[in-house]
Amino acid sequence: MTATQTSTVTAEPGLPFVDVVREFDAPAERVFRAHTDPALFAQWIGPRAYTTVIERFDARSGGSYRFTQTDAEGASYSFHGSFHELSAPRRMVQTFEFDGAPGHVSLDAAVLEDLEGGRCRLSVHSSFQTVEARDAMLAAGMTEGMNEGYQRLDELLASGAA
Repeated sequence: MTATQTSTVTAEPGLPFVDVVREFDAPAERVFRAHTDPALFAQWIGPRAYTTVIERFDARSGGSYRFTQTDAEGASYSFHGSFHELSAPRRMVQTFEFDGAPGHVSLDAAVLEDLEGGRCRLSVHSSFQTVEARDAMLAAGMTEGMNEGYQRLDELLASGAA
């Protein structure tokens, strides 16, 4: 893996889905933990220039979360959702909603698969309520923010903190 590694993002025309595939130089257990431990999650989620504050993070099936990200100019962006299934270290199913677009909820199903050499592959299938909602999320910079966050996760994993 290199610092320029990016996610493969697929959004088929006319379908309200986004599929993301990303490989990490760490086993599934560590990547799962980085997604479900609030102290670790806050260190990598989203763009590098944002500071993340976890307000609630009950990472269990039936739990919920809420976090706020603040940019250098002081603008804040809050997100929340529910954990529907957390099956360590292989599967995470949760909702995701941006407070700035209430009612536009996605359902994200993530699967982690171990690969040779202590690596793993993360595959995420995000279902949106409409194609328009999916397209708005993509237009808002979803791919860029996700790629930057995953680069930060690479760094966190390499540091041994996760």
